[in-house]
Amino acid sequence: MKKIHILFYALYLILCTFCALSLPLLQENINYLYLLIPSFLVLNLFAGMFSIKTESFRLRICHHGAILLAVFLPSACFSVIHHIIQAFLMFPEDWKGWLWRALFTFGIYFVIFWNGIICVYLTSVQLGVKQRVIGLICGMIPIANLFCLVKIIRTTLREVDFEVKKEEINRARAQDRVCATKYPILLVHGVCFRDYKYLNYWGRIPKELERNGAKIFYGNHHSASSIAFCAEELSARIKEILAETGAEKVNIIAHSKGGLDCRYAISKLGMAPYVASFTTINSPHKGCHYADTLLTVIPNHVKNKVAGTYNKALRRLGDIDPDFLTAMCNLTATFCEKLAVELDDAEEKHGIYRQSVGSIMGSAKSAGFPLNYFYMVVSDFEGPNDGLVSEGSFEFGEKFTFLRPKGKMGISHMDVIDLTKKDVPDFDVREFYVELVSDLKSRGF
Repeated sequence: MKKIHILFYALYLILCTFCALSLPLLQENINYLYLLIPSFLVLNLFAGMFSIKTESFRLRICHHGAILLAVFLPSACFSVIHHIIQAFLMFPEDWKGWLWRALFTFGIYFVIFWNGIICVYLTSVQLGVKQRVIGLICGMIPIANLFCLVKIIRTTLREVDFEVKKEEINRARAQDRVCATKYPILLVHGVCFRDYKYLNYWGRIPKELERNGAKIFYGNHHSASSIAFCAEELSARIKEILAETGAEKVNIIAHSKGGLDCRYAISKLGMAPYVASFTTINSPHKGCHYADTLLTVIPNHVKNKVAGTYNKALRRLGDIDPDFLTAMCNLTATFCEKLAVELDDAEEKHGIYRQSVGSIMGSAKSAGFPLNYFYMVVSDFEGPNDGLVSEGSFEFGEKFTFLRPKGKMGISHMDVIDLTKKDVPDFDVREFYVELVSDLKSRGF
């Protein structure tokens, strides 16, 4: 497979260099135009499109763009050297001829480069906003633009290779339907977010689970309200799902505050008989000590102003009656300690399988704002954390899975639900959830 890719790459590289340096041939014999035009069209329309096995048109376009950039870079460097040598041979007698050749070559490379860069910018998931902006800025700076281009090529080729391998894995196990659990999966979001069709809180996870047989539903509850209020919404949602599917129970996977909302619904609102399994992801079961301090130190007028701004924004997002300040107060260690006393062992009485997952960041550089800032704040108060919740607050239920960081990266509060769709080194978030749900299936849930 690798030899085939190398052969294709060599062919595209030859075509690219030929097109860029073909003006002298055209000047000698115009019939070379019949070779130049097909070569140029094949390169710009089909490079990299059919040298990978994928059903995804997005990946084909991304690979096309990455291959164009990958052949552009060495070919352009070779052409620069070629034209420098030609300048010594043609100046000063034929400087106009040299200039026309240089402009022709520049025009060819201009089309190839922008074709490639537009393709990867429009289709790559792993090229973040920061890298895109840096690429555009550094594109005007000699030497720096070469380093940026190399990084863009490596990032996009790595992304395509990773996604193609995932497709192969899913094809191989398609018949097994490893995520086809007995009961449907209910995904419950955390604070300050809502469930949207085109901006999924869980990133690429739901589609991956569905590809492997899972039936997915969402909480559709308020983004910022009290635990009690959100629990009422989730209770109604569970009943809706049961009525729609005819299932007797649901498997809940809840992130962050969503885990506390679900615990309240199970213990206080009679949802225990309708829940088969309950998994919390980076939920603050013991609360956040830094929240106690911040809410005490910050003046009331400042808190009310911030809350008012957030509530106004959250209404536009779909919340009917948002209460940002109460939601934040419900995440304090003081409140969670009281809540733990109130909640009974309804899960245990009804045989609900309970488990929890937690992760931590390796450093503040592991995530962007605001998690990088909060990581340092939480570190001062509570030690290792995921950017919002400390390591000591995650554990709940019979089984606890702690995702340890490898290297300096770690796994942030958002990485663990794939919100940013960022591939974390040595952690395949989608496969982690496939294994998690597959385990639920094997347990009869």
